[in-house]
Amino acid sequence: MIPGLCLRQVREKLGLTYRDVERSSFELAAQRGRSEFILHISRLADIENHGVVPSLHKIYTLAVVYHLNPLDIFRWYEVPIDEFFGDGAVFHTPQSHLMAPPASLRIPVHFDPSFDPNRTEFLSRMVEKWGRFEGALTGGNDQHRYGYIGLNDRRMMPLLRPGSIVLVDVTMRRIEETDWVNEYDRPMYFVEIRDGYRCGWFHQAGSRLVMQPHPLSRCLPESWEIPDEAEVVGRVVGIVTRFNEPCSFPQPISPAARAYSSKKAL
Repeated sequence: MIPGLCLRQVREKLGLTYRDVERSSFELAAQRGRSEFILHISRLADIENHGVVPSLHKIYTLAVVYHLNPLDIFRWYEVPIDEFFGDGAVFHTPQSHLMAPPASLRIPVHFDPSFDPNRTEFLSRMVEKWGRFEGALTGGNDQHRYGYIGLNDRRMMPLLRPGSIVLVDVTMRRIEETDWVNEYDRPMYFVEIRDGYRCGWFHQAGSRLVMQPHPLSRCLPESWEIPDEAEVVGRVVGIVTRFNEPCSFPQPISPAARAYSSKKAL
C-alpha cells in the first residue's frame, strides 16, 4: 500500500482539489499560530506522486482536512491530536462521508448549586467546572460512528443541513418500516454506495433500496440494488448542526490566514 496514493484517493473521494487543501492549511495555520501546518500545492503533489514523506505537522494538517484519525501517528509528538475532531468540523467538504470519532468529550464536572434541571438554562453559566472524558466514542465503543453531510448534499434540506455531523448506530443496519407520525419521527439511515454515501429516509422494495429526499429539497429519489450497489452503515441517532452560517457558500478566508499566505513553509 502506497501512502501517497491512499492520500490522493481520500482527497478525490471527498471532492477536494489541491487548492482546497492549501487554502484549508492556511486557515489551520492561522488558528494554531504555527506556519509548519501550511501545506503548499507543490508539496502536496510531491507527497501524493513522488513519495515525499510529510512532516509531523503536515500529517496533522492532512488528518484535519481529510477527517482522518491521527491518534496512532501523533501520540508521542507535540501535536494537538486531541483537537482534530473540532478542527476537522471547521473544514467543510462537498461529499457526505464517515468521519473519525473524537478522542475525548468535554463534559460538566460540577454545576452551580442554583442549577435546576427542570428549567431551560444557559448551560455555560450553570457549569462551575468542566472536565474531559477520555476515550469517549473511540475504538472501545464499536456501536457508534460519525458521519459528515457534505456541502453538496442537500437531499434532506431543510431537515438536515449541509455541514451537519450525524451520530450513526452501526448495530441497526436493517431498514425498519416503523410507524411514524411526522417527518421528525421518521428514521434516517447512513448508507454507503459505490461512489460515496447517502444520509436520509430510505425504504426497501424487494432487492432495491430507495432513498426519498425531503420534498422541499427538490431532489429526485434514487435507488440501488442491495447488497451489490449499496450497504446500510447504520441508523442516525443524533445530529449536530449550525443555524447561524450559510453552509451552502464557501467559508471566507480570515485576515489572519491571508497574512500567513505570504510566509514560507517547507
